[in-house]
Amino acid sequence: MRWFPFAIRTREEENDGEKLLLLKIEKVEKSKICDLELDAAKVKQFKDAIDNNYWFEFFMVYLFYQFFVGMLTLYLLFFPFFLYSFIPCAEYTSDDLPLWGFVGHLRHDINSDNNKHFIYTHRIINVKYNGDQIIHINLIQDSPKSLEVGKLEMTYSVSWISTNITFAQRFDIYLDYPFFEHQDLKMNVFEVEYFRTANVISLHWFSIFNLFMMVIFLTGLVTMILMRTLRNDYAKYAHEDDDLETQEKDISEESGWKLVHGDVFRHPRNLVLLSAVVGTGAQLVMLVLLVILLAIIRMLYIGRGAIVTTFIVCYALTSFISGYVGGGLYSRSSGESWIKSMVLTASLFPFMCFGIGFIVNIIAIFYGSLAAIPFGTMVVVFIIWAFISFPLALLGTVVGRNWSGTPNNPCRVKTIPRPIPDKKWYLTPSVISLMGGLLPFGSIFIETYFLFTSFWNYKVYYVYGFMLLVFLLLIIVTICVTIVGTYFLLNAENYRWQWTSFFSAASTAVYVYLYSIYYYYVKTNMSGFFQTSFYFGYTLMFCLGLGILCGAVGYLGCTLFVRRIYSNIKCD
Repeated sequence: MRWFPFAIRTREEENDGEKLLLLKIEKVEKSKICDLELDAAKVKQFKDAIDNNYWFEFFMVYLFYQFFVGMLTLYLLFFPFFLYSFIPCAEYTSDDLPLWGFVGHLRHDINSDNNKHFIYTHRIINVKYNGDQIIHINLIQDSPKSLEVGKLEMTYSVSWISTNITFAQRFDIYLDYPFFEHQDLKMNVFEVEYFRTANVISLHWFSIFNLFMMVIFLTGLVTMILMRTLRNDYAKYAHEDDDLETQEKDISEESGWKLVHGDVFRHPRNLVLLSAVVGTGAQLVMLVLLVILLAIIRMLYIGRGAIVTTFIVCYALTSFISGYVGGGLYSRSSGESWIKSMVLTASLFPFMCFGIGFIVNIIAIFYGSLAAIPFGTMVVVFIIWAFISFPLALLGTVVGRNWSGTPNNPCRVKTIPRPIPDKKWYLTPSVISLMGGLLPFGSIFIETYFLFTSFWNYKVYYVYGFMLLVFLLLIIVTICVTIVGTYFLLNAENYRWQWTSFFSAASTAVYVYLYSIYYYYVKTNMSGFFQTSFYFGYTLMFCLGLGILCGAVGYLGCTLFVRRIYSNIKCD
């Protein structure tokens, strides 16, 4: 016997809630689901949905219960243009197959100049199977009825069709959608032509080629700075036998980064916060690399929630890295409140995510949405953080303080800070920070579009190999751009480079968030307070993580650069 429980969700901003129906199905010719009572308000709601091309999404989930196997779950989710659902499955594991359908359609009324609204009242579900495994599911909608006040009978039928397609190939049909073609997301999703995967590959290779050329340009620029500009400066400091007149002439002509050697390793402001965000960013770098590699190996796109679950578990297991990097940085800078630094490093990013998620979850609960995260799930996540992530971060801080916490700056820090001269506006830290994120954002722009389309629309993201290449190139671009910005800042005799290097790289997230605003208004039809808060809340969480990640990469790259150039000059 087969079962299809499915949940029907209406528009969140109108707060009609959800209804869960449990249908006992094997092979069904035609069966009644329910009677849909339509009053004037509901008719207006459905007409609005049809006018705006609302569509719903099915998720058919193959269930593995404790006592029996072979059950099916069908989640029918109404959602305007994008679907996002967090449905906890404590009783089973799932392997989702999605399909889509429109709420209704418009038909020209020959008796008037207006269009008439029709709603589909019959669903034909065709399920393809191979042995005892579900391979594919298809939905056909039929029996359109005029949308008027009254009662409509909602029916369905189910047919089971044998196929030779193997279980491992069940997702191939979804991966052929033109996900990587730049098409208008407002188009009819069921009238889109199929493109071959070769087009997908060629588009991605083209974007990666452009990114690779950018990397060559930036690395060439950094190499020029190191090989030409700095080499001449080193030559001046290498002279030991120059006469007094030559030395005085060189000293009088000194300018730029050489003059701040006594202040460049001065402790930055808010050292506790800097060490926490740098440590967290280093952890996020390893986390993203690990998740991408697991996605390449395990095909995590197959099950809903698999990526999120992998992120949470891997974040907890990589917390040692944040403690080690943050604790070592704080100790090398002679920080004294290391316990405060340790606690902040372990809890900064999780609590930021928790705060944003808590607010969005309260809104989801208020609107009665299935997207609300259950209290039990939040408790489980908190336990993972408290008993795995937090202790590992503390252990990493202790190890980092003892193994890599010895100060070893190549230049001695002077007692009296050097005054920072006024410079032109384009050499100020704020301008350098804002300009630093442009090129890194340009390097991930195309991939950002794909990720947004996957997360907020019906597309399936599966080319994690390209994501790995783009991520590695992003790290290289971020380091190179930040080094160039830091060099300009030091040449302006501004030795406060630590936070500038961090914000210069972290500003990439600002441009991603600005792009998300454009994406929201141009590429989607989202509306209402719930959808808006849901979209911008979780996008903010993503951008915070991206900003901390890029900021840490930029800071650590600049740290190596600064230590390298000042280790080759003679200073007292």
